Amino acid sequence: MEYIKSIILGIVEGITEWLPISSTGHMILVNDIMGTGTGFFNEQIYLYVIQLGAVLAIATLYFKKLNPFSPSKTAEERKGTWQMWFKVIVACIPAAVIGLIFDDEMELISIPAVVGAMLIVYGIAFIFIEKKNRQAKINSIDDMTYKTAILIGIFQVLSIIPGTSRSGATILGAMLIGCSRGVAAEFSFFLAIPVMVGVSLLKIVSNDFPMTPDTWALLAVGMVTAYVVSLVAVKSLVSYVRKHDFKVFGIYRIILGVVVIGYSIVKMMIV
Repeated sequence: MEYIKSIILGIVEGITEWLPISSTGHMILVNDIMGTGTGFFNEQIYLYVIQLGAVLAIATLYFKKLNPFSPSKTAEERKGTWQMWFKVIVACIPAAVIGLIFDDEMELISIPAVVGAMLIVYGIAFIFIEKKNRQAKINSIDDMTYKTAILIGIFQVLSIIPGTSRSGATILGAMLIGCSRGVAAEFSFFLAIPVMVGVSLLKIVSNDFPMTPDTWALLAVGMVTAYVVSLVAVKSLVSYVRKHDFKVFGIYRIILGVVVIGYSIVKMMIV
């Protein structure tokens, strides 16, 4: 049963990490419904470490674009790849600084009421921004300035509040400052690499939970599942934003936010 739970959580992580719908909100419901509040699964390290599987999917799908050493690239293209990485690093600085300072405080407010509220607030924001129908000024990461990158990084800081969604905050912020949907989604994917790898490694280093062969096996199952599902989720999102807007995700967030809050209220009444 523990391996089945690991597979289910890997599926949820693989889908919700990349879509702007908050992995935290889904994990609250899934963890509670499956009764994973005991043993290994109540350890946050699991949910952080399986993110490495999701990140590996991005590295796989965009390997050529992310690789500055590719022999098939011209000198100009390699220079452009390095500049892209510098933009990603610059954009990660605000979240790295603020995240380290307020990490413990954010865990304290990781409760259904906060998660549900953030799901609803950002759901409304997505609908509002899409209705404005802004003309995109930035249609390639190459066109993005370092100022734009740092501004997107500041929006990423908002994702430390549970229920906001890292991809949701960065995509919304990028669109607000003139990026096309495709560029916003792609840059959000790339930002996840240093952020999620850093957080996962930090959790592993600071972990005091006893790691047995069984727990490592459960982690491996979750990571592999998240990797495979992320491959499909990312391809699907990229294909979707070529022809559609993000309003459907806004509507979904609002519905999920209401469900999370309602579920927690009913649970408290029963208890």
